[in-house]
Amino acid sequence: MGVILADFLVRRAEGYYCKYGDFFIDPPLPVGRALITHAHADHASPGHGMIFCTPPTASFMRYRYRHLAVHAFSEFSYHHPFSVGGVAIRFIPAGHILGSAQIVMDYNGVTYLFTGDYKVQADDTCEPLEAMQADVLITESTFADPQVRHPDPVAEISKLNDKPSNVLLGAYTLGKAQRLTSLINTHCPSRKVLIHHTILPIHQLYRSLGVDHLCYAPYERRLMKADGFDYIYIVPPLTFNSYFRATNVLRVFASGWKRLQHNNDMELFISDHVDWNDIMGYVNLVKPLEIWTVHGEGKHLAEHFAGSIAVKAIG
Repeated sequence: MGVILADFLVRRAEGYYCKYGDFFIDPPLPVGRALITHAHADHASPGHGMIFCTPPTASFMRYRYRHLAVHAFSEFSYHHPFSVGGVAIRFIPAGHILGSAQIVMDYNGVTYLFTGDYKVQADDTCEPLEAMQADVLITESTFADPQVRHPDPVAEISKLNDKPSNVLLGAYTLGKAQRLTSLINTHCPSRKVLIHHTILPIHQLYRSLGVDHLCYAPYERRLMKADGFDYIYIVPPLTFNSYFRATNVLRVFASGWKRLQHNNDMELFISDHVDWNDIMGYVNLVKPLEIWTVHGEGKHLAEHFAGSIAVKAIG
């Protein structure tokens, strides 16, 4: 094994930078070479000279950023090896949304595993998380707090069965809305899913990419106004927030964040990120010599692994 390089990945204004391959990971600002873990807007921004990603991520980015030139994408399926600069790279599934990838980087005998956003919970609308051993685990730490434990998503979605009301369900357009559609189809069989017009194209992209089991219909106002309590209307956050005075409907927002549950008619904790227990389990699978944290608070991990695994935050 080679020597772990403390500066293999550093935080710069443009994003996380690897000078040994001269590329950035999920940069928010335009750069020459960008490796993109998944297509959420806070990770996949436009304007890069070259984008390395999975085919589904490219499809979502092409839809969202229609002015991007097709030749800007260099697409690689999971496990397909390629190199950027002097670094050997391959993508493996992250379980976050369709096409989401962890980035495996091999350089001078050391393996660095960048998780991006990842999820352990089952989700039949995306590829399941895949684990591998690595010398350095670079993990997102959004919910890396022993006090945070995500509940069972089946138990959470099943709470909608007990509510005698149509439901206005707020959700992020890409990934969460498709997962919720599938959960409702499976665990709330008496409910019919209606989809906001801005979410429909993403559902259709999912179908074109092989996720063809979702059952839903475009929103129709008359259906939500009709007698009975059959419908769950999935809307994006802006629409959900604009309906704060909606009547004769149950307002619910699906998220792992407590702050997004305030002022709603009920709580629905469904997250697409790992919680504390998930991270602990993943560390056991990866068996890293060092843990580097991104996107969140790493102090709890540093305290937990003090004396056994070196932990540092890189942003």
